[in-house]
Amino acid sequence: MFISDCRREFYDVIVSQRVLLLVASDVDALCACKILQALFQCDHVQYTLVPVSGWQELETAFLEHKDQFKYYVLINCGANVDLLEILQPEEDTFFFVCDSHRPINVVNVYNDTQIKLLVKQDDDLDVPAYDDIFRDEEDEEEDSENESDGSEPSEKRRRFEEDVIERTMKRQQRREWEARRREILFDYEQYEYHGTSSAMVMFDLAWIMSKDLNDMLWWAIVGLTDQWVQDKITQMKYVTDIGILQRHVSRHNHRNEDEENSLSIDCMRIAFEYDLRLALYQHWSLYESLCNTSYTSASLKLWSVQGQKRLQEFLADMGLPLKQVKQKFNSMDMSLKENLREMIEESANKFGMKDLRVQTFSIHFGFKNKFSASDIVYATASLMENIEKEEPETTNFIKALDSLSRGNLDKLHQGLDLAKKQLRAIQQTVASCICTNLVISQGPFLYCSLMEGTPDVKLFSKPVSLCLLSKYLLKSFVCSTRSKRCKLLPLIMAAPMDVEQGTVIMVGIPPETESSDKKNFFGRAFEKAADSTNSRTLHNHFDMSIIELKTEDRSKFLDALISLLS
Repeated sequence: MFISDCRREFYDVIVSQRVLLLVASDVDALCACKILQALFQCDHVQYTLVPVSGWQELETAFLEHKDQFKYYVLINCGANVDLLEILQPEEDTFFFVCDSHRPINVVNVYNDTQIKLLVKQDDDLDVPAYDDIFRDEEDEEEDSENESDGSEPSEKRRRFEEDVIERTMKRQQRREWEARRREILFDYEQYEYHGTSSAMVMFDLAWIMSKDLNDMLWWAIVGLTDQWVQDKITQMKYVTDIGILQRHVSRHNHRNEDEENSLSIDCMRIAFEYDLRLALYQHWSLYESLCNTSYTSASLKLWSVQGQKRLQEFLADMGLPLKQVKQKFNSMDMSLKENLREMIEESANKFGMKDLRVQTFSIHFGFKNKFSASDIVYATASLMENIEKEEPETTNFIKALDSLSRGNLDKLHQGLDLAKKQLRAIQQTVASCICTNLVISQGPFLYCSLMEGTPDVKLFSKPVSLCLLSKYLLKSFVCSTRSKRCKLLPLIMAAPMDVEQGTVIMVGIPPETESSDKKNFFGRAFEKAADSTNSRTLHNHFDMSIIELKTEDRSKFLDALISLLS
């Protein structure tokens, strides 16, 4: 059931209860969690936080805690499956679900008692009507047995024939209704996509209750930026939501320039700006950032010798000396940095990179600390999927959550260093896949598989890293291929998951087209292909388009996918 008043139907209900928070492992979920934690702190709400990375962990966490809690808040998990069927809860258990995954399961939508959905009302959900999906069972009574004894035999026969005709018509109507229901549900559930960021939904709640702080606003901005960095939403949706947040930024960061009202340098302030679409460039060298940003690397084709020449020409066109470009951004000459954005944009247009400028926000506090929203997204995601130390996922989750607080700059800087390594690994893998022709057309889709022993292959057994790699690879492949048909195809990418158990992780991503609506059909296609071939698959991720598969079953699974999508 959709909640229309978040304050009355959600927050006021749980504020006096003990609450279990079940939070998915993505940056948007972490930001929504931080906002809710801050609200809970204001009102002294007792809660327990449990990170969950998939359906199995969600079920386990529920089973472990179901005797102690009656109220559960699920962040970025739970909306797109029938929760009651999976968890089998008692009738006095209540779930509040704040999840950006779409489409929302129809049973969750029409359950009025136990499931409450926190969804932005403006989102275009297209949920089918109740009567098209659900139907009350009709008791078909046998009237013929209850006939009165006084009627003539011919009368009985006539009534019996009418009854048979009526029941036949009812059965036919039911079959037609069920066929129509299957069709409606197929159309509704066919594509997977994302709605408004959960962090923005939580910030709206804080704003309605007049408890919104600048920190909460920043977390909402990072949550939205995560959706944009991970390519989960359209450019139109991103720009619209940026506009909504910009009004809040103006309200919270309004400053009079006279000396009496000027803020201390230590105070946090958020600013809207048009920034360069270059990953981490303010914490790296400009050269490294150009080489390891997907957009510039794909546009200049940096995996080839010709591409490296084009990069040198691009830098020469801007008039930037290599010595300056290759040193840390903070150490560059001030005279060059002042007009850097304009210089880069002007030259980028000549080299066909017309979208190098992007609307975003940055945060300032203290003399040295300035971060853009995308810096935080890359750093937090890298901390969450850190493979350098063999630590439990919960530890990485808590570190990533802590890095979002201003007081934990050391963790944030650690995250930035990890993010640089991750981006380098992604670009090197993209270059090697394209140069060795690992991306092959399978008919209705492109396919690329990383072999065991590939450098950094362990990193790509993690879902967020593998999705980033897949998206970067598809962008680069589209720029490198001459085949017009291949430019319009989606991509399936596979990487070794667990060598001992013989499993691979597989992700499907939609085509890289201008008009792409970011809707992904691979979730349903994977399910059907697995069912039809009895492949041993594990659909454990909250994103349906990511699955785990036994290595021996891979070829028959792919064959089924080809015939299904052809």
